[in-house]
Parts: sequence; C-alpha cells; structure tokens
Amino acid sequence: MKYGERIASLREKHSLTQEGLSSKLGITRASLSHYENNRREPDYETIVSIANLFNVSIDYLIGRTDDPHIVLDEDVREFVDSLELSNEKILEKFSLTVDGMKLTPEEAKRFIAFVRAERSINKG
Repeated sequence: MKYGERIASLREKHSLTQEGLSSKLGITRASLSHYENNRREPDYETIVSIANLFNVSIDYLIGRTDDPHIVLDEDVREFVDSLELSNEKILEKFSLTVDGMKLTPEEAKRFIAFVRAERSINKG
C-alpha cells in the first residue's frame, strides 16, 4: 500500500472528510487530495503531523512496515530527537551504521567534522 492509500485509509477510519483532515493539518484540501492519490509527496512536517494525529509511525505511513502501532513512547521520541552525536558517551553507547556497517569511533568523528564544515560553508 502506498503512502497516499494509507493516508486515505486512516482518514476514512477516523470518519474525517478531506476538508476536515486538511483543516486539522493546516493544508489545502487540494494538497491532501494530491497526497492521497500519490500525485505529490507530503513534506516532512506534514508526514509528522499525520503520524501524530493518527498515532501511527512514520515508517507505517511511508510503507516501511505494515504495523501502524510501532510508535515510539513520548519519552523515547524526545530522547531520540535530541541526541547530540558529538557527545563522546553517545558515540560509545550507540552503534552508528552506514550501508549496514558500523562506523568506527574515528569515522563517527570525521562524519561530525564533515557536517560542521558543511554548515560553516553554507552560513557564508
């Protein structure tokens, strides 16, 4: 099932019209129609809003899982959203992977350095 079908299914399951859901999301009914018909993809903020409204995971909305109830606990979600990768203890406790291979501590530090350099370039 594509993301549009999932959004439409959730909307119907909760007895909402397109007008009602679009109003709750702060988007136009036309935008919602485009999403439901897979003509356009919702932006990140809209996906998060839909997931929060229907209490489903983003992975469910985008089709990574068929289980809509795999939703992070609020405390866990807040923790994950605020992870600071430059913290040495975080790097020691968590396994960061790229292409299925664990980053070494040195690779993780270089990754963080790369992101910082790119940000400083983009500021100028």
